[in-house]
Amino acid sequence: MQSILQIYDLATDRATVLATFNGCYEAPNWMPSDDALLVNGNGRLYRVPLDDPHLALVDTGAAAKLNNDHGISPDGKTLYLSDKVETGKSCIYRMAYPNGKPERITQNVPSYWHGVSPTGDAITYAGFRGGTCQIHIADPATGEEHILTNGFTHCDGPDFSADGEWIWFNGEKDGHVDLWRMTRTGDALEKMTQDNTVNWFPHPDPAGAYVLYLAYRSGTQGHPANLPVTLRLMPANGGPARDLLHIFGGQGSLNVPNWSPDAKRFAFFSYKLT
Repeated sequence: MQSILQIYDLATDRATVLATFNGCYEAPNWMPSDDALLVNGNGRLYRVPLDDPHLALVDTGAAAKLNNDHGISPDGKTLYLSDKVETGKSCIYRMAYPNGKPERITQNVPSYWHGVSPTGDAITYAGFRGGTCQIHIADPATGEEHILTNGFTHCDGPDFSADGEWIWFNGEKDGHVDLWRMTRTGDALEKMTQDNTVNWFPHPDPAGAYVLYLAYRSGTQGHPANLPVTLRLMPANGGPARDLLHIFGGQGSLNVPNWSPDAKRFAFFSYKLT
């Protein structure tokens, strides 16, 4: 297969191809320095410079079985990784970027990193506890975690709003997956989508204007790869969303925070089967 790394520009409402890689690469993050993206593939993490797009391996030490749940702190100094080398199930680690060593944050597994607060004082992630996947928040310095959701069949994809006050996520209730938001204490839970599509991976932009997300066709189970999907944009406080692009993708296209620091662009993967 081919993995097509693209950048969407809100000013022009157009996507341009940055690079095409043979094999499966996923989940672009935008570096706070605005000069590169981070992507993963084959259990490793790569930096892709915007001015010379190629896969430059990031040294993550013993963390060599990464999944696609990774990201960088807003100040660009801390890299968050989800890796299963140590326990066989996904753990969350942090490391000083670019030359640190991974330090384990979560003791409970599996845990899948998805977002860091604008001030860096908290991370949010999905994790299976007691048989269901729920949304958690933790202090990255201590690893002390708190479960924020209950009553859902499955939750995933949490990400912080620009002001750090809200956590957006996708949650399944009554057989349907919608986008939801809640405060970082788990209060004021609010359903944000009201349609028949299966909605995943909401990403508020850094300016606090929009939320980008991925919509599967009605009836889709989970978040599979290699399907026709739609990238959608809704106002940050909810309301009607508009379709930006129809792509071939899904899993791997935009699993983690992917906005540019100025909130004018975002990165994503589409795919081509060969």
